[in-house]
Amino acid sequence: MPVTVLLVDDEPLVRAGLRAVLEAQPDIGVVGEAADGAAVIPLVRRLRPDVVAMDVRMPLMDGIEATRALLRSVDAPPKILVVTTFENDEYVYGALRAGADGFLLKRARPAEIVHAVRLVAEGESLLFPASVRRLAAEYGAGGGNRAARSALERARLTEREGEVLRLMARGLTNAEIAARLVVGTETVKSHVSSLLAKLGARDRTQAVIAAYESGFVAPG
Repeated sequence: MPVTVLLVDDEPLVRAGLRAVLEAQPDIGVVGEAADGAAVIPLVRRLRPDVVAMDVRMPLMDGIEATRALLRSVDAPPKILVVTTFENDEYVYGALRAGADGFLLKRARPAEIVHAVRLVAEGESLLFPASVRRLAAEYGAGGGNRAARSALERARLTEREGEVLRLMARGLTNAEIAARLVVGTETVKSHVSSLLAKLGARDRTQAVIAAYESGFVAPG
């Protein structure tokens, strides 16, 4: 089945460009569009997209608040890919902390846009890990987030789960982690599921953000 995408951006030209790029792929389909975050929840409930590509800055409801509202209100929510003009933007980090699965630059090349949608839909790797690391270094309190540190301590990750989390933060896929640790891919998937549950994280991105903010993984 193709990956279905909902486009949310207040600029019609951006939506048109993303639609053209994505619909040129046989495995991706655009199922709808919206001009503001306030329209996201009813559209998601009606269209059930796999991925929402959402502008981080919009006039009525921005991407951060729309992400929070969507995750709070919709059962089995879609993956959320924040679309932004600036990579090193506190708004982007805010969206990731709110639950977005990754971000995409508006100036990205068509191949990068397609790759980002596919990767976020699959959920088995961190999108742009170096950029997430830089954002965490600038806006993540340098490991001094006491709430994140307490949550990580309560999680009581095993030694192997800690190894997996560190490799996830470097952007390795499940297959790459399996090769590095000399274990099966299914074993890695089991460790990932376990550590996500222990951390109360929706996905890899949220787990990695928690790891940086708690100081478990250094962003430098």
